[in-house]
This record gives sequence, structure tokens and C-alpha cells, in this order.
Amino acid sequence: MEKEQASVSNSSRLKWQTFEVIGILLVVGSLILLLFAPNSLSTLFETIIKEVKPIVVDIFLTSEVGIAIIVSVIVGRLLERLGFTDGLIRLFVPIMKWFKINPSVIIPSVYNILGDINAAGKISGPILVKANATKAEQKIAVATMIQSPQSFATFVLGLIALSAFNINAFPLVILSIFVPIIAVPFLLSRTIYRDTKKVELEELPRFTPATKFSQTIFSSAKEGVELLFLIIIPAVAAVFFFIGALKFIGVWSFIESGLSSVLTYLSIEPATGIVSILAAPTLAVAQLADLASTIDPRLIVGSFVLANSGLPLSVIFGQVPVTWAETSSLNERETLEAAIIGMILRIITVCVLGYFLTPFLV
Repeated sequence: MEKEQASVSNSSRLKWQTFEVIGILLVVGSLILLLFAPNSLSTLFETIIKEVKPIVVDIFLTSEVGIAIIVSVIVGRLLERLGFTDGLIRLFVPIMKWFKINPSVIIPSVYNILGDINAAGKISGPILVKANATKAEQKIAVATMIQSPQSFATFVLGLIALSAFNINAFPLVILSIFVPIIAVPFLLSRTIYRDTKKVELEELPRFTPATKFSQTIFSSAKEGVELLFLIIIPAVAAVFFFIGALKFIGVWSFIESGLSSVLTYLSIEPATGIVSILAAPTLAVAQLADLASTIDPRLIVGSFVLANSGLPLSVIFGQVPVTWAETSSLNERETLEAAIIGMILRIITVCVLGYFLTPFLV
């Protein structure tokens, strides 16, 4: 019997698998490169490192962005400890009960505005699970969170940029940030994610923890550091690894050029739009204010709306799926799908406000 099993195992091992074919091609290709272009592999690594280093080191390690992430976790946990979540629930229960949606779906969006998108997932994921939100409602929460600015600094710097162009911020902020918190859950619950349910206030637990304030501060600071070094930086490095590889192949310039054309067509200033998509929206809105004399004011509304979202792409494709897979009932694929849907809705918002609201503001 054992001999028969061994024979079957050996015969299955002799069959070629797809990954073995790919492996052989990689071995042969590497040998050819070493023979005819010995410096190509080192150039590839150098290109990737030059792409990853400015983002990981200059933005997340040595600038205010990394510190802001840690501080945002501390602020978020302090707000949670002071009853902020329970206060939000009481405000939104009547509206969400009318929509027949668990009111906890709006919590990530608000924490996102006040803190950071990574902290929002870290704090809000367990809250949604505790509130017995369905998987569909958790996906709605992720998609809705993408509509909000991924840090309070982005929102504030965006307001400064609008003032530099003499644009009235009030209607834009209401329509681009606060209306989607209500509109997106309603839209998605009637279309894609229908497994929602009406929840009465008495059915929900209280979300304010009973931990001591000193313990909250120190544990949240530790949590923020872990979030930065164990989730955010690896996710960012992975995304910009592929960008570096595309640059080495020589196709990234065409992608970047096409992206600039698309952004201009969508009524978004292309240079800062690319910064929002690939690097940091906070940096993008800061550049908007500095370039007030050289940028077409008609492109500012779209740029503001795009920056005040869940971007950059490294967040949507890396950090959000990893964070929510650890803290909610969703896996990484489900979270990613919801985040992409949220980004599509955000781009639609950019186009609508950019084309139809801009004439009234500029």
C-alpha cells in the first residue's frame, strides 16, 4: 500500500506545473541577462530602490506624515474613550434606521476625517463587529470611508488652497465630504450591498471602553507605531516596488502621461492629481496653495475633491485591505473590492462637482 502511494506521489511530481515552467523561463532569462546585459539586474534594483526610498524614508519615516499617523491613532483612541463613538451612534441612528442600515457604517468615515484612514480601520473594524454589522454593511463602511479625507491635515490644507484661489469652501465641503457620508450608504444598500438591517438604539452595545486614560494613551501610541511599521510601510513599499519595475521596463512614462491627460479631462490639476494618487494627498493640497498663481482655478475644485479621499493607491490596494482583514469580518479581497467601489464613486463625485459646481465657485 505504501509503495503504491509512493508511486502515485512520484508520478504526480513528474508532471510539469505552470509555476515550474515560469521558473525555468526565469532561470533561462536571468542567465541570458547575466551574459548579454550583466548590469541590468543591478539597474533594476537601483531603479526600484530609488522609487521606494523617497516615499518610505522621506515621507513616512523622516517627515510629519509618519508622526501624524501615530498621533492620529492616539487622538482616535482618546475620542473613543471620551464617548465620541457612542455620541455618533445616537446622532445617526434615526437616519440610518430610516435607511434600514446599521448606523455603525458611518463611524470609519468620521474617524477618517478626524484622524487617519489607517487609524480609522484599526478603530472602526472592531466597532462594526461589536455592532453586529453584516458583511455587506462592513463593505459599505469601507466604501463610504474612501469618500472622506484620509487625514485631518489634508482637509485643513485643502481649505487653505481654496482660500488662495478665493473659492467659497462651504458648499464644496458640504457636497464633497458630508453629503457622501449619508448618500453612499443609501446608494450601496439599494444596489450592490443589500444585506442590511434596521437597528434600534437599544440593540446596540456601548462602544466607549473602560480603560484608564493613561493606559489608553500609551497603548494607542504603541498601536500607532505598530500600524506604521508593520502595515503601512510594507504596503507602500510593495506598491512602489511595482512602479519602480514599470519604470525599469520603460512603460511608466506612458502610464504617467496617460494619467495626466485623464486627470485634466476630469477637471483635475494633473501634477497635484498624480501626487494625490501615488504619494500623499496632504502633499498635493499643500502644493496647490503654493502654485496658486500658475494653476487654472477651474481645476482646483476637482483637485480638492480627489485629494480629500482615501488615496493614495498604496492605501487602497495595500493598507486598507490589510488593516480591515485584521480588525473586521472581511478578508483582504472583500475589503479591496469595497475600497475600489468607493474610489469609483469618488471619481464620479469629482467629475460631477468639477464640471457642474465649479462655474458657481470660480
